[in-house]
Amino acid sequence: MTSTVTVPAALPVRPELVGEVPYGAPQLDVPVCLNVNENPYPPSEAVVSDIAAAVAGAARTLNRYPERDALALRADLAAYLGHGLAADQVWAANGSNEVMTHVLQAFGGPGRSVLSFTPTYSMYPEYARNTHTRWLTAPRGDDFTVRTADAVTAVEREQPDVVILTSPNNPTGTAVGLDTVAAVCDAAPGVVVVDEAYHEFARTGTPSALELLPGYPRLAVSRTMSKAFAFAGGRLGYLAASPSFVNALRVVRLPYHLSAVTQAVARVALAHAPEMLAAVDSLRTARDELARALVARGLQVADSDANFLLFGRFADRHAVWQGLLDRGVLIREVGPEGWLRVSAGTPAEMAAFTAALDDTLQEQR
Repeated sequence: MTSTVTVPAALPVRPELVGEVPYGAPQLDVPVCLNVNENPYPPSEAVVSDIAAAVAGAARTLNRYPERDALALRADLAAYLGHGLAADQVWAANGSNEVMTHVLQAFGGPGRSVLSFTPTYSMYPEYARNTHTRWLTAPRGDDFTVRTADAVTAVEREQPDVVILTSPNNPTGTAVGLDTVAAVCDAAPGVVVVDEAYHEFARTGTPSALELLPGYPRLAVSRTMSKAFAFAGGRLGYLAASPSFVNALRVVRLPYHLSAVTQAVARVALAHAPEMLAAVDSLRTARDELARALVARGLQVADSDANFLLFGRFADRHAVWQGLLDRGVLIREVGPEGWLRVSAGTPAEMAAFTAALDDTLQEQR
């Protein structure tokens, strides 16, 4: 289980780290894990075999440093994204977490600020803290959307160096329209990052901010292979932007930050993209069916373009979370007070979740 031990004041750490705990969702050995938005379908044996061969190939040269800028991998990522992108317009790192850290190292820092719209991903303020960047927020609407006029007002008021728009948003699942992204880009004095970690799960017709890249050289679009690609253990995130934006990230990255093994296995996953993404449609269906089931039980459900649902509202959400855990189902206690988040899973996992939820709610009546 993830440790919750805090950083003691007795150590000469930075003052803002005193009392802090390491980030991490609970990692518990339970039958049904629906708390961290993973793709529940593992790679096929054919993909596993190709990954094993790629690892063996990389292992033969582990006495040498890996290719420092991962150019072949970045070319593969550009080809996957399309939109006429080239390798010099793509950056890759150890998960989108490291990508976003690179962004704030390059464009944030002491005396600078980053603005986002809450509720949103709980790691963003930690990226800001770790890079000495001032964390600023503006509220989303009651339906968790980011309204264009409100976003522009917040940007004009705060004049942030970095703006993060999360689409679909975590933990709400809410997408942001391209009109809003463009308006924020027009108003922002610095850079704008659209975090599209869950974009592959978006409902049909939901556009990507990649469409806006040609007109906005200070816009970047972040993605990950952890979710739809069923590659969470591979730890590969990436970003598309102008070559000059990408070069700024190259300045702050650590030398040889992507191992030879990471680069090799990520390229195998991309080569098998249709197969790795084959479960996306079924997970969309599971999400939508679960949303209807939760509404039928009298619960509120936020509209979602991701592979999870935010649902509530509960007078004591922790009691509901614990009741589910007692029945072998782990979901996430995150987001606004009174709400919980559950990932879309296999049919068996969805059945186990709804059964456990029914028992928990009945117990608490």
